Amino acid sequence: MSKGNIGVTSDNIFPVIKKFLYSDHEIFLRELISNAVDATQKLKTLSTAGAFKGELGDIRVRVRIDKDKKTLTVSDHGIGMTAEEVDKYINQIAFSGAEEFVNQYKDKAEAIIGHFGLGFYSAFMVSDKVEIFSQSYDDNAKAVHWSCEGSPEYTMEETIKAERGTDIVLHINDEFSQYLEDATIEGLLKKYCKFLPVEIAFGMKKEWKDGKQVDTAEENIINNTTPAWTRKPAELKEEDYKAFYHELYPMQFDEPLFHIHLNVDYPFHLTGILYFPKIKNNLDVHRNKIQLYCNQVFVTDEVSNIVPEYLTLLHGVIDSPDIPLNVSRSYLQSDNNVKKISSHITKKVADKLAELYKNDRADFEKKWDDIKLFIQFGMLSDEKFYDRAIGFALMKNVDKQYFTLDEYKAKVKDAQTDKNGDLIMLYTQDADASYTYIQRAKEKGYDVLLMDGELDVHAMSQFEQKYSEANLGEPENTEAKLGEDKKGSLRFVRVDSDVIENLIVKEDKAAVNLTSEEEDALRYTFEGLLPKSDKANYVVSLENVSADALPVFLTQNEWMRRMKEMSAHQQGMSFYGQMPDSYNLVVNIAHPKVQALLADIKANNGEANLGELYQQIEALRKEQAAEKDNKSQTNTEAKLGEAQQDKRDLTKEIAALREQIKQHYAEDAKSNDKVSQLLDIAFLASGLLKGEALAKFVNRSVELL
Repeated sequence: MSKGNIGVTSDNIFPVIKKFLYSDHEIFLRELISNAVDATQKLKTLSTAGAFKGELGDIRVRVRIDKDKKTLTVSDHGIGMTAEEVDKYINQIAFSGAEEFVNQYKDKAEAIIGHFGLGFYSAFMVSDKVEIFSQSYDDNAKAVHWSCEGSPEYTMEETIKAERGTDIVLHINDEFSQYLEDATIEGLLKKYCKFLPVEIAFGMKKEWKDGKQVDTAEENIINNTTPAWTRKPAELKEEDYKAFYHELYPMQFDEPLFHIHLNVDYPFHLTGILYFPKIKNNLDVHRNKIQLYCNQVFVTDEVSNIVPEYLTLLHGVIDSPDIPLNVSRSYLQSDNNVKKISSHITKKVADKLAELYKNDRADFEKKWDDIKLFIQFGMLSDEKFYDRAIGFALMKNVDKQYFTLDEYKAKVKDAQTDKNGDLIMLYTQDADASYTYIQRAKEKGYDVLLMDGELDVHAMSQFEQKYSEANLGEPENTEAKLGEDKKGSLRFVRVDSDVIENLIVKEDKAAVNLTSEEEDALRYTFEGLLPKSDKANYVVSLENVSADALPVFLTQNEWMRRMKEMSAHQQGMSFYGQMPDSYNLVVNIAHPKVQALLADIKANNGEANLGELYQQIEALRKEQAAEKDNKSQTNTEAKLGEAQQDKRDLTKEIAALREQIKQHYAEDAKSNDKVSQLLDIAFLASGLLKGEALAKFVNRSVELL
């Protein structure tokens, strides 16, 4: 037996390993299993090369728990180690300048990069003592027993071991007794070792017998040694890809829409399979579903450092030995390979989508609603992906027809270009709620898009911006480059945001031919019945729209509404979401119902003293004008102050008189069912008539019949 010190020059190497080197204690098992698999693979390589003449025999890696001895053992039948190899690979930790290294990096685990070979020492994170029993494949070598209790001191002696290979025996610390539980270890093995290339056995398979689970004679094999991504695409059928998807995600019951099989040998090694799941809303619920492997060893499912954020919505596996990891294989490092791999994956995804679109557009359209969110997310996040995707990104109209942006521009260009040369794309977020507006648009020969997706508002803004940027170009050659169809801007406008005549203006609006008293009568009458709320503001406006448009309707500013919708998904815009909604109540004076209402209002107020109030207001305004002239001729500061005071008093008097007029019309409106009915129709058409107001409308409608 020999004794010695592990070849480091600092006594604090083990505290560093235990506290800093590994981010999670549980990965000790991954490291030990990986070493066992490596030893087995080396033996298989030697056998293939003819350097090992013996029989491979049983090469399973086995994991055993002995609760009485408080030990966890990992055994392999691989290449084994001689005493000299144990001294080289275990006693001499493979890095130079150990003391300087430890002092430099003890507080920064993620900076310990590239010093592999330390995986074995992760065992000391959970163990009071670790033993190695190893027999080399070399028949002339003696078996060796190595033991260490978590300090630089170790013992090593010859021993007798019946079988080739290595047993690592961990004497588990009481603090980590959970690693002596079958369920815990099986869970870790399935997490980290599910697809290792050598069979991993843990205990025996169980079956139900006499009301309880009992061991069978068959070993419990944890892993699939030939997962789909390690095989050639030509060897796999569609059902193989689907079966592997459910092997990855046992609790995922939906079938994937399609997949991409990655297989790259140069300039880096990359294999894997990415699946497109059905994505409809909630961007976060599907994330962290891509699993990263390094030579079939699970590393992490947080791959945001290696794939763009929008690709994290995909499911599947990426495996690459060229992705740099720190010593614990737990942290991705950023370097040129990572950037190249990320760029390649992005291109492959875009190419696959373009291929599906080109080869079977009808099938692509069937899948569009399920993949739209992913594609829009990518286009919004990545300029290069936008450039690739714009040719197959689709929009759907209310008739369930699909178009690319260029196709749709060509479809609506002639009918939906307004008098200023702007191309107006009408859309709705709810075809049922906007049915009346959609029908009015169709009567005009217009088409309406259905933009009800979570990112549609952002996508519309992006299209508008891109169209605008394309139109700007270089001043001297813009028109030559872009042609006649590129003049003006592109605007998306919600179909229920105004009457159709105002959404796509073909000619100048007709003037509002009312006296100021008639305008007051209509405006104050409707203002008197508008709801009061902290969540919404209403402004009444009078417009000469058309006789066949609605008599009264609500509109909402497109830009402001869009900002409020975007604020729900974009940081830094929350203040828009907190602002009250602003609506414009448009009274269409061209409609016969409004003209009749105005006549009724004027008749009902024939005996009121409104005329006298207006006369008083007119007199006060003349007095104001006179005061203004006097002010311009005033030289002294005292007289200037007096004139200012007079002006403020006159303004208050006028305001008080107008308030009397306003209150008169408001009181009169309360008893006018026609006003209430017209107002409720406007709210109903915009989906805003609810609760008690809706019940009153129904009852009033019955009475009016």
